[in-house]
Amino acid sequence: MSETSGKLLEKKKTLMSKLGEFFSRVPLLGWLLGALIAVILEHYLGDPLADVLGLPKIPVLFGFVIMLKKPLLIPSAICFVLLIYALPIGAVARLSASLTNRLADKLFKLPILISVVIHLGLLYAILHLWSDISAYRVLTLKLTMIAIMVTLSLNVINGYMGEFSCSHPAFMALGAYAASVFTVTLFVKDKLFGAAILPAALGPFMFPIALIIGGIVAALGALAIAIPSFRTRGDYLAIISLAFMFIVKSMIENLEVVGGPRGLSNQPDYANLPTVFMWTVACIWIINNFVRSTMGKALNAVRDDEIAANAMTVDTRHTKIVAFLFAAFWAGVAGGLFAHVLRYVNPGTFGLQKLAEVLAMVYFGGLNSVYGSIVGAVSLSMLSEFLRPLEIFKWIIIPLLLILVMIYRPTGLIAFKEFDVRKLIKPKHND
Repeated sequence: MSETSGKLLEKKKTLMSKLGEFFSRVPLLGWLLGALIAVILEHYLGDPLADVLGLPKIPVLFGFVIMLKKPLLIPSAICFVLLIYALPIGAVARLSASLTNRLADKLFKLPILISVVIHLGLLYAILHLWSDISAYRVLTLKLTMIAIMVTLSLNVINGYMGEFSCSHPAFMALGAYAASVFTVTLFVKDKLFGAAILPAALGPFMFPIALIIGGIVAALGALAIAIPSFRTRGDYLAIISLAFMFIVKSMIENLEVVGGPRGLSNQPDYANLPTVFMWTVACIWIINNFVRSTMGKALNAVRDDEIAANAMTVDTRHTKIVAFLFAAFWAGVAGGLFAHVLRYVNPGTFGLQKLAEVLAMVYFGGLNSVYGSIVGAVSLSMLSEFLRPLEIFKWIIIPLLLILVMIYRPTGLIAFKEFDVRKLIKPKHND
């Protein structure tokens, strides 16, 4: 019996190896092309196929929600995902590998910016067509991209700097309220702030200014933590930053000028999908450049051995303060986007649950890794939506999954890995 099982295991490994080799020469361009074909198929054939398979509608999140709500539809949901996504993406990616490798080779010889813009254009087209099926997909996609921004910014502190901060919900709150006050005061007739000061048509063009103001307010709030915390070493940052989170939440709850505990609503609808996508791309690019810069290397030195870094002429306190304010800025920008996606903001949103979510994304994805932050934010955001029909039971499943990751991958799924765009988009036959 053991010999038979050993042979089956060996055959399985051989099959997986052959499949891996089969797709190993597909460049990123090929996978994007396959995904684009898949979402186009869903756009035009999704409804008829759903009817044929007996599904009430197109599965909004790859069939997971339908399968959990109605287990009898599991075979139909799996067939839909296979026919619309898995088979077309795999077939197109592999069959077009020769063509996409030649295209990738030509793009690789051009300035890197051109190649990146083309790849991002394809990615946005995929996301746009995929989310166009339902408003729920649009909202989920926006919130996932905002989660990427928040996770990346926290990873700068908890990963690259090696400290432990609990203040990111507070930074998000400061950014959310600052950006909301700016847009609602200037462009909306509101019962709290009165008549609009400027024409509403100017709002979309000035929305970036609102987000930057939100980021600056968050960074200024971060100074209240950074100045006392970085005079000392140890766990003081965790304690002070946690206290700061509660102070900000309590302060907003007692400020009737911004709605107090009732929250602030009536934000204009400026955070559409292209806007959130562009800010997310900018955040990834800027944070990736930051952590790969001289400042990023200094952060790593501080994390590994602060005394040794100080002996090597690294101004450790200045380095930590700059990194902390930089991370707070991006958390504030993410908060501004968050408020304008939901078009409502409440101080209760930025409490311990939000802190637990963001910390889970950082440590699940992996420390010191832009890849890890993206994977952690996307996987946990989507998993939370997949398990929504289970209601309270999802808060048992997700922590158990995190415990397993911490046991078997203590540093996270993808830790200590550089995000190199050139390696990501280069043709595979050059390996």
